[in-house]
Amino acid sequence: MSSRRQAKIAASLLTATISTVMILPFTAVADDGPGPGSSEGGKAVDEAPAGVELTTGLSKKISADNATGETSGLTASLSNKGTKDSGPVNLLVVGFDGMTIKDVPGCSAVPENKLPKGSNSAFSCGIKNVAAGKSVSYKVAATFDTAKTGKICLPVQSADGKKTYWQQGPVPFGTTSPSPNAPVTPLLLGTENKPAAPAGDKSGDKGGGKDTDRETLPSTGPRDEVLPLGAAGAALLAAGAAGLWWTSRKPSEAG
Repeated sequence: MSSRRQAKIAASLLTATISTVMILPFTAVADDGPGPGSSEGGKAVDEAPAGVELTTGLSKKISADNATGETSGLTASLSNKGTKDSGPVNLLVVGFDGMTIKDVPGCSAVPENKLPKGSNSAFSCGIKNVAAGKSVSYKVAATFDTAKTGKICLPVQSADGKKTYWQQGPVPFGTTSPSPNAPVTPLLLGTENKPAAPAGDKSGDKGGGKDTDRETLPSTGPRDEVLPLGAAGAALLAAGAAGLWWTSRKPSEAG
């Protein structure tokens, strides 16, 4: 009888362990300690609720596979450095130029026809709450065309999309010393990419459209602009709000 009881206990422990392992891959948010990376190119926009101080962070260094363009090491985080919980907020991960956001686990892809002007991809991450002094982090799957420049933007908005509490970027990733024959290209945050391709190929970045886009692209960097809340921006916010409610209903996000 004792051996049977031990077997049952062992089986229960094994089941619990397997359940935990199976749940972990579907957990989109890690809520442990300060967010990784740098808040370079970020600024507060609309006033956040009293006691709430939201900032984002991006990996300082990532790499791009020169054969496939797939990046590795890219993480986006949202931190609350205030003294009170944030309540429901929405984090957007938006790609520009040669950087395309392919997936942010646990977040919703923004439809192509609702992307803000100048962007090529975006994901909306609904977050029920960021406790005071805590952070949430997302692993970001993206591709980077090293023959172009590439940027990423992290706006943080209220659940209803009416306010932008914080926005990082669009900030560039890139290298000034490209190595086209190497397996991967290291890319640094805040560095304008210097394509290794011949000068003629650089015009492939949508022909002179890149310079035109730069004049209208939102930026919290040198031009000190903010993601516009015009028609395209409003559509993005609407998609973001939808993503929030979709995420809040997921059992794995409860608690």
